[in-house]
Amino acid sequence: MFQVGDKVSVLDDDIDGVVVSVKNQEVTIETSDGFLLTFQAKELIKIGNSAAIDFNFSKAQIISEKEIPKPNYINKEKKSKKEVPFPDFDLHIEKLVKNYKSMSNYDILTIQTETAKKHIDFAIRNRIPKIVLIHGVGDGVLKSEINFILGRYDGVTFQDANYQKYGLGATEVYFKQNKL
Repeated sequence: MFQVGDKVSVLDDDIDGVVVSVKNQEVTIETSDGFLLTFQAKELIKIGNSAAIDFNFSKAQIISEKEIPKPNYINKEKKSKKEVPFPDFDLHIEKLVKNYKSMSNYDILTIQTETAKKHIDFAIRNRIPKIVLIHGVGDGVLKSEINFILGRYDGVTFQDANYQKYGLGATEVYFKQNKL
């Protein structure tokens, strides 16, 4: 199997050497560092001519071969540099008042609808083309009230807001503006 003078490599370790002695299944090798180590024959592999196997490798090359290329995501929506972000207003009661625990549902709904009216009137006065009112999902009472209020304004259209950004709990409001 192995003979004195054979070049061998250890299977589970990074050790190469030359066979010095063989006794039954025990093989003693001299490493390239000059150490004498004994292994079982099944732990070694004959590498023959050291020039035949190239143990040199480039870490960068191996990493580049193993890496999965990342897809090139391109935002297909082109945004105008003049486009101004539109405001969104959160109508959750905890965002509007500090102490709401002792308030009745009627009082909470009244504060939320009054706040929504103020934001709508502000947008109309300041010629803001679009706002988002965040009302949350809940039982839909606040959403129904907001839809009722918006239906009373002329030149106002509304729809559910962007689902990816707001989920189901927001309404987008558009204001048709007359040119001056």
